[in-house]
Amino acid sequence: MNRRLLTILLVAFAIAGACAFLVYRIVGNHIVAARPVTTVHVVAAARDIQLGAVLTAADLTTMQIAGTPPKGVILKPESVVGRGVVSQLYQGEPILESRLAMPGSGGGLAATIPQGMRACAVKVDQVVGVAGFVTPGMRVDVLASGTPPGATPGIEGTVTKTILQNIQVLSAGTDIQKDAEGKAHPVQVVNLLVTPVQAETLSLASNQSNVKIQLVLRNPLDTKVAQVSGTAMSNLFSDADANAPAKTVRTASRRRHKAASSSYSIEVFNGTKRSQEKFSIPGGQQ
Repeated sequence: MNRRLLTILLVAFAIAGACAFLVYRIVGNHIVAARPVTTVHVVAAARDIQLGAVLTAADLTTMQIAGTPPKGVILKPESVVGRGVVSQLYQGEPILESRLAMPGSGGGLAATIPQGMRACAVKVDQVVGVAGFVTPGMRVDVLASGTPPGATPGIEGTVTKTILQNIQVLSAGTDIQKDAEGKAHPVQVVNLLVTPVQAETLSLASNQSNVKIQLVLRNPLDTKVAQVSGTAMSNLFSDADANAPAKTVRTASRRRHKAASSSYSIEVFNGTKRSQEKFSIPGGQQ
């Protein structure tokens, strides 16, 4: 056979093989893509559902999810009717077990309390209530001001100490959620989400007639617990640190005053003439 013809045939077979392989890959991908994807019907929110609400059949709908459904998703609507919502749900969002209260716990404030936690009410003063800065979901520190037991009145004075830090506001007044505009309203009672031990501390401080509770707002992203030892009334008027340079100035002034007072002067009038004579005090005594 002609060598040239053989070369042409080999090249043609190679090109044909490459084209066949390319066609196989393209057709194979289309076949895989055309395979039906498994879908699952899950329960979803038919509208926006607020925190603390009790779910009804009108609040629910179903939707299809392709592939593996999220962990804890609800498959049957009847299993969630009558359960309270512990986290706000939005329209079209699949409902998860973690977003609902336990069956039989109902709705409202009690349903929003996580297991192992407590809601402790704190009465706020008129200034805090009118300011209305406290809204559900915010983080606060709790300060207690009063006279410590055994303290001598008029000497130690009032002491302020931070007793709790980074505490979540569960509700403000009768509201357990923010309004549409996120504005705060004047309230007289605030419920804080605390542990049982923190609840004892807060209850003890709240029930003392000589102790005043104050809430201070903090950044929700700031979760660091500050090491604070408290402060007393006497520290407010102490110049131990802030006025240290002033002390040096006053000391120098007193020294100059002492140096100047080691001598005295007498004015002498001779007719219309006036003169001043200075005399030193023996031993520098005043």
